[in-house]
Amino acid sequence: MSVEVSEALRLPLSEDLSGFIALLRRLRVPCRVSEEGDQQVLRVPVEVVEQVRDLYARHPHGDDSVVIEQPRRRGGFVAALRASPLTAAVLVITLIVAAITMLGENFATIRWLNFVDFRIDGEYAYFASLEQTLAAGQWWRLITPIFVHFGILHLAMNSMWFWELGRRIEALQRAWMLLALTLLFGLVSNFAQYLFGGPGIFGGLSGVLYGLLGHCWLYQKLAPNEAYRLPPGVVVLMLVWLVICLTGVIEVLSFGALAIANAAHVGGLVAGCVTGVIGGTLVRRR
Repeated sequence: MSVEVSEALRLPLSEDLSGFIALLRRLRVPCRVSEEGDQQVLRVPVEVVEQVRDLYARHPHGDDSVVIEQPRRRGGFVAALRASPLTAAVLVITLIVAAITMLGENFATIRWLNFVDFRIDGEYAYFASLEQTLAAGQWWRLITPIFVHFGILHLAMNSMWFWELGRRIEALQRAWMLLALTLLFGLVSNFAQYLFGGPGIFGGLSGVLYGLLGHCWLYQKLAPNEAYRLPPGVVVLMLVWLVICLTGVIEVLSFGALAIANAAHVGGLVAGCVTGVIGGTLVRRR
């Protein structure tokens, strides 16, 4: 399918466009430069001509901290998956784990993914210590709880928010940064839940999500960027929900059926705020 292009800039040959072209390529904006007489002409898709001109007026030599609103591409959900492969991969792993653990019902499988090993004897569960777990070389347990979910609602909500936040980070800061942040927030939230909640069976992407939320929130505050601009009220809603969970009212209303990993949420959020401040400060200084 051909893309209709139009002239965006016409400049002297002496003008160095290399930095600006690099910026457009980083932002995945198709572009072509040709020489016409003593001038060079930059052509881009017609949908982004005005944005490219405005971008050049502000950043003629390029700038790693900016993004551009690109036209919607056809292809729907499949195209979105291809544009965010790491986000999609994390969700695929999450769905596979949800299937093999039967959404928290298959404890024989969950015990191999839990933060520490355990065995169930009658109505009691007996847990190994973290020292015993690590001494046995079971290092994967430090991360794998983030893929375990208990119930379809738990899985659906966490998957939806990871899709929303993960794609933003993967688009702006690349897949390697999303991977690093996911692993970091997973480690921090799992350790926090174990240290403050004690040995237990816990899991879910919630701690990672609060980390991604804090990262986008404060990064955007320090280095304003459309990619990290969250819909109005999202941060407030998530923080209010965190406070409600911390009060213990959810456990009371559910008669103990719903146990919230509050330490994981708080740990993830704090870690995310720290990375957001660091990332936003570095970009702002550049």
